[in-house]
Amino acid sequence: MSHLKERKETNCLNCNAEIFGSYCHICGQENIEPKESVWHLVSHFFQDITHFDGKFFSSLKYLIFRPGYLSRQYMLGRRASYLNPVRMYVFTSAFFFLIFFSFYNTNEKIIYQDTTVNGKTISQIDQMDSSSFARFTGNINKEDGRGDTPMTRESFKHYVDSSLQTAGINFTKMRYRSKQHYDSVLALGAKKHNWMEKQLVYKQIELNDKYHNNLGEIIIAFRHSLLHSLPQMLFISIPFFALLLKLLYFRRKEYYYVSHTIFTIHLFIFVFIMMLFLFGLNKLNSYLDWVFITFLTATCYILLFFYEYKALRNFYLQGRGKTILKFILQNISFLFVTLILFIIFVFFSLFKL
Repeated sequence: MSHLKERKETNCLNCNAEIFGSYCHICGQENIEPKESVWHLVSHFFQDITHFDGKFFSSLKYLIFRPGYLSRQYMLGRRASYLNPVRMYVFTSAFFFLIFFSFYNTNEKIIYQDTTVNGKTISQIDQMDSSSFARFTGNINKEDGRGDTPMTRESFKHYVDSSLQTAGINFTKMRYRSKQHYDSVLALGAKKHNWMEKQLVYKQIELNDKYHNNLGEIIIAFRHSLLHSLPQMLFISIPFFALLLKLLYFRRKEYYYVSHTIFTIHLFIFVFIMMLFLFGLNKLNSYLDWVFITFLTATCYILLFFYEYKALRNFYLQGRGKTILKFILQNISFLFVTLILFIIFVFFSLFKL
């Protein structure tokens, strides 16, 4: 409730209905003076933030420790005490992807880390001491017929860059100089391509021109596009997951499609939270390399599936046998749906380049 002075007039400033009491019974607006001070604006802002935090953390407690509870409370109409599931999903997913994109920054390091030279990854080569690095690069020069003179760190970087570019030219080099040249080849009947094949060739020609036949730059751009499509893919997968639940529980008439959707949203929020925890464990393990952290990480993945099972059982109130069977069917079906969505988004990310 606001601390501003209540108006003497009994008409609502929002909808002009007659007011009986402090709030309008039509639109719910409080009947207070519209003029407010800067101090009131600031205090109102902090009140809203703390109110949001209070609901968020209390809802989060139930979400983590009582699987399926929030979804069931929402279905039963008990909603005022908990944060709206859609608002909770938006906040949690935004925070998740902010951390995700900081962990998996798609820059040139991705190409180098994934590249192997003479059986060693770039990260392993970077960790070599000077003598080991000299022997390693000297052997590379010897195998290439340039003697056994070691490379410097800078010259080795140029060597990797040129190797990637050469691989890119060999991989992306085409017999078609341009789209017009490709169209003329098709017109002569030398090649027969369907619509999809044509679009892929067009895109390949376009990428070769845009990135100057550099495979490294193409891979970086593609990964960047694909990773930034993940939020949309996960959001789109929610109605499909809910639809599968609707089909599995089609005899339970009291569960509407929206009920399955709310359950899915709460489940996805928990997955976001667990993945954030796993990111932290992986980062910690990269420094410490403890067996205990590896064991804890594996336990967390198992816990994800156990949580889903418990949430299904608590929300749909069925026995262990039926719940386990539907749990298995749900995950197999959703895996198939996810693969289809992933393929669609791979093509979508490619054609966005």
